[in-house]
Amino acid sequence: MRIGTRLVLAALPASAALLLPAAAQAWPKPDPGDPFTMTVDEAGCRSGEAAVTLHNQTRRLVRFDLRSDGTSMASGSIPALKTIVRHVPVHKGRHAELEAYEVTDDHPETLIDSTRVKNDCPWSRRHGHLPYTGPPADLMGRLATAGGLVVMGGILWWYGSIWPRSTM
Repeated sequence: MRIGTRLVLAALPASAALLLPAAAQAWPKPDPGDPFTMTVDEAGCRSGEAAVTLHNQTRRLVRFDLRSDGTSMASGSIPALKTIVRHVPVHKGRHAELEAYEVTDDHPETLIDSTRVKNDCPWSRRHGHLPYTGPPADLMGRLATAGGLVVMGGILWWYGSIWPRSTM
């Protein structure tokens, strides 16, 4: 291959990396016809709750119903162009499917947005510590290496004692 071809092939990934952030956008985008948007924060380890923010995009009062795994957690109304925050419990080590519905007299339930939130906090009561599950893997690896070296040393010692025998 010629040097020019190699340089062009080397520059392709770099140029793609430069163009990618400009083309990447958040997906899915909120529908412009939706009366409100929903954003969900990560579940807090101490409270075990995820903060759900509902923002009204219209100039009228909007009624909503917030559900977690099909169970209604909060319902009410959002004033025009205002934001409200509701806290939804998520059990440790579990997932929850959060859904926001618009409630009107004409259409009782219109799904606006849904997302899945995970509470991946540690199981133990102490923050940042995992439960004891046995000896660490690096200790077992070191012990196995030491045992292998002892066995290999014994084999070499034995072989060194029998190899240089004289044939007389």
